[in-house]
Amino acid sequence: MTEWWQDAVAQADRLALEQAQQRQTQLTKPQGALGRLEQLAIRLAGWQGNARPQLERVWISVFAGDHGVAVEGVSTVPQAVTGQMLRNFANGGAAINVMARQLGATLDLRDLGLAVPLDPLPGVHHLNLAPGSANLLREPAMTGALCRQALLAGRQAVLDAAGQGAQLFIAGEMGIGNTTPACAMASLLLDQPVALLVGPGTGLDAEGLRHKTAVIEQAVGLHGPQCHTALDVLERLGGLEIAAIAGAYLAAAQQGIPMLVDGYICSTAALCATRLNPACRDWMLFGHRSAEPGHAAVLAALQAEPLLDLGMRLGEGTGAAASVSLLRVACALHSDMATFAEAAVAAEPAA
Repeated sequence: MTEWWQDAVAQADRLALEQAQQRQTQLTKPQGALGRLEQLAIRLAGWQGNARPQLERVWISVFAGDHGVAVEGVSTVPQAVTGQMLRNFANGGAAINVMARQLGATLDLRDLGLAVPLDPLPGVHHLNLAPGSANLLREPAMTGALCRQALLAGRQAVLDAAGQGAQLFIAGEMGIGNTTPACAMASLLLDQPVALLVGPGTGLDAEGLRHKTAVIEQAVGLHGPQCHTALDVLERLGGLEIAAIAGAYLAAAQQGIPMLVDGYICSTAALCATRLNPACRDWMLFGHRSAEPGHAAVLAALQAEPLLDLGMRLGEGTGAAASVSLLRVACALHSDMATFAEAAVAAEPAA
């Protein structure tokens, strides 16, 4: 049976790409002098089908979900913080709220399922798919049916973004303990030892990190023999918000909306998405390099070169949001600089 995520992704506009490339040769600067900013503008032109791309309508979906493995003591903060932070998002007080306001971006909040359900919060889509994922140290994190529900939840967020004319999609996450499933997934997807990928998350000390490593290694040992596909890995070792983000990335590529991928958790979801449908990689940009150790290995597997490296590890989509201004600068330079002809400047001599 063909799954929805296997459907073809959108294609970049070749004419707009060529026109943008040609424009870059005419701007009053040496060719290549603006480095990656030039290539970003060209890629955005192809994605938008517009030789002079703009980036006005940015959509940020933050997906929240709890993780059963949190009871194993893999985080420095209690599981209740997931819901408390979701309330903070709804009240406008978190880092991603500040950044979304600065960018004039739409901030979309989706509650996939918490261990302790919240009373309805204004502006939050409470999906309540399950009371968080199951404890992956003892059993699969999700059933196949639940995983598919979460994937579809991510897809719906993108369809909503498309309906509002979004020009860029950013996913963020909130889920106490979620670096544990991300590390477990990365270990299997990359066939690398847990010890090379595990990190402190919210700030574990050395003993806490050793315990977290042991938990993940046991989980990988338990589920690894049953994981034959990326979907198996997602079901058994992922989480509701990680599955939703993977679904969102797949849908964004199908809808022709470029996505700006955040840090370790989101990049692991992106890696899973590319294993489910490799073509979705063509619509991905990567916002930043997380301080979490495993992020470098995931980025390498995705052949990704992040835009920023600021030592960030907050999540929420903040690293991606921080890099939006670079994309906007790239578009402005590309569209608003004078050409040699307009400025009456002698063109750069051919090499």
